[in-house]
Amino acid sequence: MRSTAIRRTVVAAACAMSLTLLATACGGESDSGSKAADGTGKESAAAQPAAKALTAEELEKAALVQGDVKGHKIAKAGKDDALAASDVTADKKACEPLADALMGAELGAPAAVNRRKVVSEPKKDQKDKLDSEDAGEAFAAAFDITTTLTSLASYDGKGAQDTVESLRTAATACSGGFALTAAGTTQKVVTIEEEKIAGGEEAAAWTLTMEQDGDKALLKLVVARQGATVASFSSLNLAASGTGQDFELPTVIVDAQLAKLV
Repeated sequence: MRSTAIRRTVVAAACAMSLTLLATACGGESDSGSKAADGTGKESAAAQPAAKALTAEELEKAALVQGDVKGHKIAKAGKDDALAASDVTADKKACEPLADALMGAELGAPAAVNRRKVVSEPKKDQKDKLDSEDAGEAFAAAFDITTTLTSLASYDGKGAQDTVESLRTAATACSGGFALTAAGTTQKVVTIEEEKIAGGEEAAAWTLTMEQDGDKALLKLVVARQGATVASFSSLNLAASGTGQDFELPTVIVDAQLAKLV
């Protein structure tokens, strides 16, 4: 295992997501912003009556807090944990919703937004491997940490349905890959694979392979809607970013969050 290549990939991926685990390597701040969602909503979702958008105070009560997800640390997202929509661009307009969701930027025109950062804690088998004589195994164990940026966004009218549909449409239109630029750093999404997931009134998930300077990293993106609220989850595993191996969808986080929205 090439530790220098692993570190370079980990830093590049973490910088792109503006996660504070490696904030000192990334730097930079941004203001909030938004872009319009283009989706029209699935037929079943469109047939549902428009729900009332939750207020910022209601989203705060519904957001995850420490203790809601076993084996994970939960904190309010800071100003460096998510990029503004104005700081995220894609070389194809159809791909912008995906780019925004990956970087934690606002999707569409939400009435209110609430974000949390959820970090997995080392499991017992990870701790056992930390003292391994195999340097590669010890390194992978030390960085087998998944960070998930969660976002709750409430919408007026059919905005929530449209937002989910915009992501579905983008994933299909951009399956051949696209380039995104986040805070001045450009990298390619080379593959998009749909994953199976259930939850809320509708849900979708994808695994995206990112490439920068020849190094690849996987990101997981999950979106679920409950009423007029869209919950999105963008996950990065540091060890997987260095080895190219797959990692699990953040289903335990998704389930815990959706349970608080019912």
